Amino acid sequence: MNFEEFKNCGLRRSLNILSGKWKPLILHTLFEKDTVRFAELWRNMPRVSKKVLSEQLKQLEDDHIIQRMEVYNFPPEVYYKLTEKGQKLGPILTELHSWGNELN
Repeated sequence: MNFEEFKNCGLRRSLNILSGKWKPLILHTLFEKDTVRFAELWRNMPRVSKKVLSEQLKQLEDDHIIQRMEVYNFPPEVYYKLTEKGQKLGPILTELHSWGNELN
């Protein structure tokens, strides 16, 4: 495989979207709970800063994996949920989880 083929490789693009320390845990939470507030996501993440979590969420949103929804209450609320594209990752991440458990 040359560099041009690698640049357009589906596996490379997929791994690029999923790469990030917290992205798998974010996606796992969204698969379990459907729609989640930012504060709840942050509380479920072990030792992640709000800034880093926001950055990872923004990247997933830019890749059309999750959708950000704002509710203009007082105080304002921000929710996240998987897009149709993001929901297709469910079986893939489940298989990765199972495969990882078999490595022990």
